[in-house]
Amino acid sequence: MKITVLAIGKARGVEAEWGAEYQKRLGASVAVHEFAAPKSLPPAETQKVEAQLLLKAIPAKSFVVLLDERGKDISSRDFAAKFSSWQDQGINDLVFIIGGADGVVDEIRARANFTLGFGRLTWPHRLVRVMLLEQIYRAKQIIAGHPYHRD
Repeated sequence: MKITVLAIGKARGVEAEWGAEYQKRLGASVAVHEFAAPKSLPPAETQKVEAQLLLKAIPAKSFVVLLDERGKDISSRDFAAKFSSWQDQGINDLVFIIGGADGVVDEIRARANFTLGFGRLTWPHRLVRVMLLEQIYRAKQIIAGHPYHRD
C-alpha cells in the first residue's frame, strides 16, 4: 500500500528532523508532500486555495484520512487495526491530509473516508505531521508482530 501525507506548511527545525527520521524508518512506502497558499490572503481565501492544492494532489481512487480535532480519537492499537483493515480491503493508495492553521473546508471533509483526531487539544501542524508518521510506523510495527511496550 502506498501512503501519502499531504500537508499544508513546510516542516522545519526539529520537527523536520523528527519527520525525516520516521520517513527513513518507513522507507519508500510513505511520501510527504508539502503545500502552501500565499500568505497575503485572508483566512477564508487561504482555506480555499489550500483545498484546491490538496484536492488536486489526491489520486483518484485513494482512501482519504483527514486529521482533524473533531476526528475519532483512537488508541495506537486501534489505529493499527484500522490500518490492517485498510490493507486487507485492498486499498492501494492511502492518503492522509493535514490542513492549514485555519482548518479545512467542507469539500475536504466530504472527500475524507475517515477523520482521525489526536485528541481535543490543538496541535501545531508541523508536530501533527511527526505524530502521524510515528503512528504509521508504530502501526506497521504492531501489525508485524513486534513487541509493543503497552503489552
